[in-house]
Amino acid sequence: MKKIAIIGRPNVGKSSLFNRLVKKRDAITSDLAGTTRDVKRKTALIIDKEAELLDTGGLDKGCELFDKIKEMSLKAAYKADIILFMVDGKGLPEEEDKKLFYELQAMGKDIALVVNKIDNDKMKEKLWEFYEFGTDAIFGISVAHNRNTVELLDWIYDKLPESDILKEEDENNVQIVEEEKEELSDEEFFSQYAEDEEDDGYIYWDEEEIEDDSIFAQNDRIKEFDENDINHIKIAIIGRTNVGKSSLLNALLGEERSVVSSVAGTTIDPIDETIVYKDKQLTFVDTAGLRRRGKIVGIEKFALMRTKEMLENANMALVVLDASEPFLDLDEKIAGLVDQNRLACIIVLNKWDIAKREDHDKIIKEVRDRFKFLAYAPIITLSAKSHQRVDKLHDMILEINENYSQRIPTSQLNEVVERALRRHTLPSMHGQVIRIYYATQYETRPPKIAIVMNKPKGLHFTYRRYLTNKLREAFNFSGTPLLFKAKKRGEK
Repeated sequence: MKKIAIIGRPNVGKSSLFNRLVKKRDAITSDLAGTTRDVKRKTALIIDKEAELLDTGGLDKGCELFDKIKEMSLKAAYKADIILFMVDGKGLPEEEDKKLFYELQAMGKDIALVVNKIDNDKMKEKLWEFYEFGTDAIFGISVAHNRNTVELLDWIYDKLPESDILKEEDENNVQIVEEEKEELSDEEFFSQYAEDEEDDGYIYWDEEEIEDDSIFAQNDRIKEFDENDINHIKIAIIGRTNVGKSSLLNALLGEERSVVSSVAGTTIDPIDETIVYKDKQLTFVDTAGLRRRGKIVGIEKFALMRTKEMLENANMALVVLDASEPFLDLDEKIAGLVDQNRLACIIVLNKWDIAKREDHDKIIKEVRDRFKFLAYAPIITLSAKSHQRVDKLHDMILEINENYSQRIPTSQLNEVVERALRRHTLPSMHGQVIRIYYATQYETRPPKIAIVMNKPKGLHFTYRRYLTNKLREAFNFSGTPLLFKAKKRGEK
């Protein structure tokens, strides 16, 4: 599959063109220079041919962060097969742009000069000034108004091989959007889905609030995931700013994929990258670092929204903590998102190479005390920067996925429940005897257990916790939440 890189200075419309070509609001756009920082990759359908589209950060000089963004963007350009070099049609041609354009052109790549913001017919006169770049592949377009993009698409299409045409049988499995829905601005989109200011970010499990289903009368039926689902693990890397999430992603991939900088909040767009490890497909998502609500401003609002979207689609979370600094209340709030989304979890104590080794037991104890709601999550100490013990994390992810996806036979479940009942009987409720008839697992990822009984409300949370502990003693549920649902026998 051919790679198409969109290159240019900040604020020329690269991410807007990226969104237009992938037919989805995927990259965050704003008027703030440096919104895009990492290289974002998505498969796009150009008429009926597939290509990998790369949205790069703006080519600009400045601080350490902008220099690293430029370096990553140029690496993407050199690896690409086709380059869309974007400039702002409202300004004058820049000598630095021409110099870089000639350099990329000399490499023998297919390169087009895309002059954006040609919003009306009067603006077309400005296009002549850009012919001094010396290329015939010049396209004056307006991404915002979707003007004159057909010729650009045809040019790209001609550069893609016939072998990349989407086969008819595959096309049935791909949703091609014929008419784009009316698009909202990022501000309007965020305002629709932003949390209420008073929301504490947590959702608590309550069996009475769960939607009813009809499986409980049939003792041994369970919702199964197909092999492709189980073999594909989607892992979100979350944590507050500057704990080393991007460094961890790079270490897990074995290459520099995400921009790493001392500037807090370097990552804005969630960056996903997939590797194959021991026949399993691991998709890592480096999410934006989260701050306290009062400090979230500008494009970080959209980054927070995208992070929450990614967590909804993930199977597992790596909660990254900075072991060299005191833990904050914000760390607990962020970890609460894992509990909210019922994800498998590993707690990663990063920067262990600069932490105080003599405080090992003290640090581990503090983690367990602060994150009691993630008591099931194993802890790994490592250094993403030096790659210390990062290799162990891959195997730990596979082990946790097995636990998260396992199905416990009903007979074995009930043996454990019966032993638990013999040891501690259920307390009565208002003088009424509470009976558990049987337990059965009805879903995986995460494991969900139905407790079928005469008085579902009689299953007190303390006894539910007792059953949880007994099941964890009997089966390997390390790294995964274990959820209960109390129902009457035959209840639909």
